[in-house]
Amino acid sequence: MIGFIVLAILAIGGHRWNQETQTLRDQLNAARTPVQPLTFDPAEIATLPAPVQRFFRAALTVGAPMIAAVNIQHRGTFNLGETQDLWKTFTSDQMIVARRPGFDWDARIAMMPGLYARVHDAYVAGEGMLHASMAGLFSLANLYGTEDLARGELMRFLAEATWYPTALLPSQGVRWKAVSDSSAEAALSDGGISVALLFTFNDAGLVESVGAEARGRNLRGKVVPTPWQGRFWNYSDRGGMHVPLDGEVAWLLPSGPTPYWRGHIERIEYEFAEETD
Repeated sequence: MIGFIVLAILAIGGHRWNQETQTLRDQLNAARTPVQPLTFDPAEIATLPAPVQRFFRAALTVGAPMIAAVNIQHRGTFNLGETQDLWKTFTSDQMIVARRPGFDWDARIAMMPGLYARVHDAYVAGEGMLHASMAGLFSLANLYGTEDLARGELMRFLAEATWYPTALLPSQGVRWKAVSDSSAEAALSDGGISVALLFTFNDAGLVESVGAEARGRNLRGKVVPTPWQGRFWNYSDRGGMHVPLDGEVAWLLPSGPTPYWRGHIERIEYEFAEETD
């Protein structure tokens, strides 16, 4: 009898969570705008800094279709500890739309056998959101609506564009500025939110790391600006593009880099831009 009750409670939680996921993704689709142009023209990058030109030539082919949306499935580990490591395994399903920029990361983090924390980390129509719940029923964190949170989520969209590289083109709103022979700053604005990240490129011309001097870190229920970095590797051809399948994200603390996300792409599917009436 007790087992039946537990299963019923978990089923209710899962249903509620799935409803929230559907609502977020309906909102993402409602905010979408057409992607133009429909294909990559190298003339678009002719005046960009040299390392950025090398990146696009390494990641894209001439005439490659522009990405309108992406679905990514990850597996990996997530560090839940604030002062010491507490790594837990996770799986996730992420939906991204290129224009208007937005995403929903829907994760299941294994807390113990049969019990999962559910997490929505999202940026939808200019608003940031972080909702964590035990089994989809008991809220652990529920942050939304602040400018700091929105800025942090738009930073995530920009950093993760290594997985959907046509979103980094100038025609998609990204402004590039030279920094060195192997790095450049990318800036993106959405509504009243503007962000900038430093992209560093490897010898093959592909993105090696992305960083910011300050990104909002959720610390004891508050968003604290903290230096931040994402690293990418294990590049492979997907959808006619060269994208990384593995990555790690870390806070850069005075004591040294503190990773909190390590993930591998299990599946990535692209929706490409099409002519609209």
